[in-house]
Amino acid sequence: MRVAALYDIHGNVPALEAVLADVARAGADEIVWGGDVAAGPMPVETLARMRAAGGRCVSGNADRQMVEDFDGDGDSVWARAIDRADRDYLAGFEPTVSLDIEGLGPALFCHGSPRSDLENITRATPDERFAPMVEGVSEQVIVCGHTHQQFDRRLAGRRVINAGAVGMPYEGTAAAFWLLLGPGVELRRTDYDLAPLIERLSPFDREMLQESLIEPVDPDWVTQYFESGVPPSDEP
Repeated sequence: MRVAALYDIHGNVPALEAVLADVARAGADEIVWGGDVAAGPMPVETLARMRAAGGRCVSGNADRQMVEDFDGDGDSVWARAIDRADRDYLAGFEPTVSLDIEGLGPALFCHGSPRSDLENITRATPDERFAPMVEGVSEQVIVCGHTHQQFDRRLAGRRVINAGAVGMPYEGTAAAFWLLLGPGVELRRTDYDLAPLIERLSPFDREMLQESLIEPVDPDWVTQYFESGVPPSDEP
């Protein structure tokens, strides 16, 4: 089985369409949607394309928040944009997904970490911080997202792969990043035309995407931010 892992789309439909075209060309057998899919400029259109493509869905913190806001009449502009069918689709996402992948064996797909959709695993996370996150997890391959940066590294005896972000990357460049698994590991990048996205951004959406796509910040700064939780003194 070859699996395309698409994480952190954040309502960026032009990026998603470009990636789905690459996924088809790559001949993936399955798509795993890794969470934080709809919270962004085009939530309804994103969910429609996901339904059409099919696949397994992992819940991210933003997906969970959209459902909670929809149910609680919250202030989320994204929750107000969706209907009951969209809400129920999001609510059906799984906390984690486990798949047996050709050449890699069993892999666990999560959003943040196996135990929390809010937990950060970064390019700099040490073994001692990571080890408690996988207690009781049998899979030796862990696929995550949430920090919007690709990597493939060894942590506490596991292979940990971050799929990167399709729609809101922190890679220092404006492109879409995703992951193809089986039989090897391919950290993929898809370039696309940002103009259709930029033209329809509201001020709120523009602020959200400013540091990822419009004026990308230094990726090392982002890693430090997510790892420490506190911005360094030279915050941009």
